[in-house]
Amino acid sequence: MSWFDLQYPALRGRLAAVPNGGARHKAVAGKLKAEGVRKGYPDLQLLIPRGGYHGLIIELKRVKGSRVEPEQAEWLEWLAGQGYMAVVCKGADQARETIKRYLGGTA
Repeated sequence: MSWFDLQYPALRGRLAAVPNGGARHKAVAGKLKAEGVRKGYPDLQLLIPRGGYHGLIIELKRVKGSRVEPEQAEWLEWLAGQGYMAVVCKGADQARETIKRYLGGTA
């Protein structure tokens, strides 16, 4: 997130993370679910239209030892059908490159 804000100061704060993953206490998980957190929803969203897309949606995975869960694949497919570029990125470097390409070149 810091990289994005530094590279794209005019878009500072527009790349947003969704607090889906991670181990949580049951009470916290219940509160987040009640607030609308959905299982499998992608990790990052950049809701800026470019190249015919409504925005960029990223499911971020570790470089090694990770896989896309069925709920995640369903969200990515549905979001792509709604006009978003919805992708899986393995690691921060791949996410940065994807964002650069989406926004039209290098930062």
